[in-house]
Amino acid sequence: MKPIRLKIKGLNSFLEPQEIDFQTLAKDGLFGIFGPTGSGKITLALYGTTARNSSNYIHVSTDKAFVEYLFSVKEKAETLYRVTRSFKRSKEGSIRSDSARLTRLSEEGEQVLADRVGTVNELCRSIIGLNKDDFFRTVVLPQGKFSEFLKLEGKQRNEMLERLF
Repeated sequence: MKPIRLKIKGLNSFLEPQEIDFQTLAKDGLFGIFGPTGSGKITLALYGTTARNSSNYIHVSTDKAFVEYLFSVKEKAETLYRVTRSFKRSKEGSIRSDSARLTRLSEEGEQVLADRVGTVNELCRSIIGLNKDDFFRTVVLPQGKFSEFLKLEGKQRNEMLERLF
């Protein structure tokens, strides 16, 4: 998976719309995003949840949040995908998914692959080839998860490495 662009609005410290262009970041080669926050935005887009399973990711000044993630996957040919999700805070304060959509982008246009939360989650897992736990352990590596990755043993390690490779 190659990240291309991430758009967010209403997430934690980002009330106003923000955009990260990964192609600009990667123009000089490898890059990393470090710090106590940051990984949740991509995992929120792909899997509808954060690595820390936080239920408090909408900015306090709004009841809605939005994330859009454009990425490519190269199998036989490079394929572009865009996943968009919106979230809503209820009157009781809990956060729920308001909408989810996964589209494939091509020269012919956009093809909606899924527009229901569960189906979007499953297709993202299938396209990337990693379930959310494996993605958290190997790509995101949030605090404490790297050591969990290193400590996996036996069957769990073999199964995860099979899925990775």
